[in-house]
Amino acid sequence: MKIGVYPGSFDPVTNGHLDIIERASKLFDKLIVGVGVNNNKKSLFSVEKRLEFIEVSCKSIPNVEVDSFSGLLIEFMREKNANTIVKGLRAISDFEYEFQMALMNRKLNPEIETIFMMTSSKYSYLSSSLIKEVAGFGGCVRGLIPEVVEKELHKKL
Repeated sequence: MKIGVYPGSFDPVTNGHLDIIERASKLFDKLIVGVGVNNNKKSLFSVEKRLEFIEVSCKSIPNVEVDSFSGLLIEFMREKNANTIVKGLRAISDFEYEFQMALMNRKLNPEIETIFMMTSSKYSYLSSSLIKEVAGFGGCVRGLIPEVVEKELHKKL
C-alpha cells in the first residue's frame, strides 16, 4: 500500500492546502494529513479544532485520513507505515526551507522520499498567516478558506 503524509500546522487549513490534499490523494492508496503539534509555537486554533476543520473539509475524499503528531515527522511516518512526504510549494522562497527539511529527513531515514507539489496558481500567494492577518483586520477571506474555518475564524478574531 502506498501511503503518503502531508504534514503541516494547518492553522488554519486554507483552500491552498485543500488543493494539495485533493491532488495528492490521487497519488496514494492513503494520504494522511498530519497536523503537527509544536508547543513552542502559539497557534490560533487547538489541534483538535484543526483536525476537525480538515476532516470536515475532506469528508468527500475517501482515502484521506487526518491525525496529529508531535516530535519528528520521520517517527510519525514510521508509525503510520508511510513512505512519502508530500510538501506544497507556493514560491521559490518555500523551496529552500523545504529542500533542507527533505535532506534532513532523508538523512534520518533514507527510505523516505519527499515529493514537492506546486500549488494552483490561484492560491500561490495564500498562507495561513496571511489569512489570520487579513481576517484580524476585518478583511474578506471568503473563498480562500473552507466555510467551517471562516465561521470559527471570525469568532476567534
